[in-house]
Amino acid sequence: MTMDPSTEEWRLRKRLAECYHLINYYGWTEMIFNHISVRLPGEPKRYLVNPFGLNYDEVTPENLLIVNADGQLVGESAHKPNPAGFALHGSMHTAREDIHCVIHTHTNAVCAVAMKQGGFSHDNFYGAQLFERVGYHDFEGITLYDEERPRMLESLGDRHVLVLRNHGIAVGEADVARTFFLLWIVQRAAEIQCHAGMIPGPDVLITDEIKRSCAKDAAALIAGSSAADKMFDAAVRKMRKERGPLWAGDTV
Repeated sequence: MTMDPSTEEWRLRKRLAECYHLINYYGWTEMIFNHISVRLPGEPKRYLVNPFGLNYDEVTPENLLIVNADGQLVGESAHKPNPAGFALHGSMHTAREDIHCVIHTHTNAVCAVAMKQGGFSHDNFYGAQLFERVGYHDFEGITLYDEERPRMLESLGDRHVLVLRNHGIAVGEADVARTFFLLWIVQRAAEIQCHAGMIPGPDVLITDEIKRSCAKDAAALIAGSSAADKMFDAAVRKMRKERGPLWAGDTV
């Protein structure tokens, strides 16, 4: 694929490819499975997603695929998408105009929390930022079937974090950087909750009033400032310093 690097689509492709590499860098991958998807500029029903069969660190701006809301390939490519795994992403994108990027992960910490009846604790610094911002969807098996889409959306509601019980997490935000920032908060909350659970003794509890205030401030930070972009760019710089160019022809 040859594209003008000054176009909005190319910038979005580069941003999404960087996000795939960051997920790999932090060890949050699931072999060749799961997706990070982003809506194409001016194309409300078309999305960029990874080619099925490639590791996340093999994703490049050029080999990202365009798919529709059912995960079916739009146009031509030497690679194929994984439409079965797009049921969750397609439903979130289609129903929520405010969600332009969706990340789905199965990290150990997130999966452990997803198995617990109580779900996320909101009594640590990161968990408090998620208070009243998390939806829960009961496990129905591997998310392959369109008939589950309405139920997933009902579970999500107007929130931006969906715990798939006994499974994993999906987060969605207005762009790639904000979605990555939210995922990082979720991941940190899960890790701290798992570690705290290993230590004997009662936890120090936070009042609902403080939790609500914390969650409001965290949501505003993601939505209304440049913090997400600054964090994302800093993470990419760190990754490049340690690993060099992310793909052939990669430039800052």
